[in-house]
Amino acid sequence: MDSYAVGCARPDRWSRSKPEDSVSSSWHAVEAHRPPAELDGEVELASCGAIVQVWGAHRWDRVRARETACAECKRITAGQLSRAS
Repeated sequence: MDSYAVGCARPDRWSRSKPEDSVSSSWHAVEAHRPPAELDGEVELASCGAIVQVWGAHRWDRVRARETACAECKRITAGQLSRAS
């Protein structure tokens, strides 16, 4: 099982304290305690604390390479992903 699902920051759930970060980093890591497909469509708390909607068809190990991936989520998950490889 993947340890992280992918969440997308929804416009109605963006952080009011950091609105500029919300647009540029819309993809987030969500700790998955069950298969990401089971979380698909659920609203969850991302690793960085953002409220996101899970997109079960995406894999965090691929999404984290994108420019639009949350820098804090990349930092938080970096150690876990390198140990899993």
